[in-house]
Amino acid sequence: MPPTDRGRPAAIIFDMDGVLIDSEPIGYEAMGLVMARHGAPYDLAQNDEFVGRTSTESFRILRARHGMRPAAEELARQFREAKIRIVRERGVPMAGVLGVLAGARAAGYRLALASSAERPVIEATVEALGLAPYFELRVSGSEVGRGKPAPDVFLETARRLALPPTRCLVVEDSHNGLLAAKAAGMRCIVVPCEATLSHDFTGADGRIASLRELLPLLS
Repeated sequence: MPPTDRGRPAAIIFDMDGVLIDSEPIGYEAMGLVMARHGAPYDLAQNDEFVGRTSTESFRILRARHGMRPAAEELARQFREAKIRIVRERGVPMAGVLGVLAGARAAGYRLALASSAERPVIEATVEALGLAPYFELRVSGSEVGRGKPAPDVFLETARRLALPPTRCLVVEDSHNGLLAAKAAGMRCIVVPCEATLSHDFTGADGRIASLRELLPLLS
């Protein structure tokens, strides 16, 4: 179903990791550093389970699974520090991001960012990529009760925009993100990154290979 079938959305809500920045490899690297520091294994199969979740939720599961001693919140802090360092060193936007954001703003869409990442990671990423001028607001999964695949972060974003969920279109790259958007009652376009190409995107309102395809799809 094309996203325009129910009328033009008033706002586009972008996920961050894997949509705006090629950060899934960065997150995997940072997670691996933390796990290795505490003598626990971590591989791509495990990583796939946690794409789209908050780091604290991920570490609660991993801590119980591997008998790790530090609290989930401490493990998440170590992960956050490692990820911010890597983003600042070599973070780059996904292809076409700046042009798409500028074009969407020019077309009259309100833009918001809703990510499972903690606020410091969001701010560091937005700063490193020069994205601050484009977003009306930025919402972190750590600011709501439940992370993706629960709809909380998207519902909170709609609330702050003062828009009903049906007027919002989400752009996501993960299965958990798609589930969260649909649970919020929002339309969702998926743009899988390399790490999420194998995810199940059943129920998405559209699938694109590159963010550059978003505006033509909406026009």
